[in-house]
Amino acid sequence: MTQRTSDGSAGDVDYGDIGGTYAQFRQPDPIIEAQIHRALGDAETVLNVGAGAGSYEPTDRQVTAVEPSQSMRAQRPSHLVEAIDATAEDLPFPDNSFDASMASVTVHQWSDLEKGLSEMRRVTIGPVVLLVCDPQLMHDYWLSDYIPEVRAVEAGRFPQISRIVDALGGKVEVEPVPVPLECSDGFNEAYYGRPERFLDPAARLACSSWSLVSEEAVDRFVTTLSSDLESGEWDRKYGHLRRQAFFDGPLRLVIGRCD
Repeated sequence: MTQRTSDGSAGDVDYGDIGGTYAQFRQPDPIIEAQIHRALGDAETVLNVGAGAGSYEPTDRQVTAVEPSQSMRAQRPSHLVEAIDATAEDLPFPDNSFDASMASVTVHQWSDLEKGLSEMRRVTIGPVVLLVCDPQLMHDYWLSDYIPEVRAVEAGRFPQISRIVDALGGKVEVEPVPVPLECSDGFNEAYYGRPERFLDPAARLACSSWSLVSEEAVDRFVTTLSSDLESGEWDRKYGHLRRQAFFDGPLRLVIGRCD
């Protein structure tokens, strides 16, 4: 049985502790959103698993949302459906209940990846669409030069893409998800060309991996990055990213289709 915190969170962090301002920083980016919605095809009914505060849920279809964290459910905007308190590993729906299903940057929080994906397959007629990160690409980013602990934590949490593909079975496509420079979804790669954003503690906390490293490492990061921004050292090394329209990092869209 999935272990859950008092907040209901089912992963390795308690969103009751860190998720209070999550929705403020993790707004769906329209470019990424369009790619996800294309992958959903013409589905009229969509299940969103680990739905959080509702990022990337389509508003032009009938959506059912599942989210175990009470804090996350409470932050869902009023125009979205109320989320059901349940976990990916035990979806409370009959077989073939939905035309499509989706899960956005959540599989690393599941206690049993294979069981969760099997459940999504069970209740879905058409495509299963997953927004994930490729752990093998996690260190190809300047943040690793400043706080490798965060990137190591993230790389250790996300399952290998090959494992996801194997668990989904059937026909599976993997697409890169380029991140736009002004990305409105505040995951770590969203600030590739806006390093100053990482100096905001609330912005950092909207990425759960920051809560899993020591305060000493975070303090060192803030001191070093602040100094390099003031001296111009960061810009000498990475200033070109401030003008780079997209960053192709570890973000991937995995689309499982029925045979």
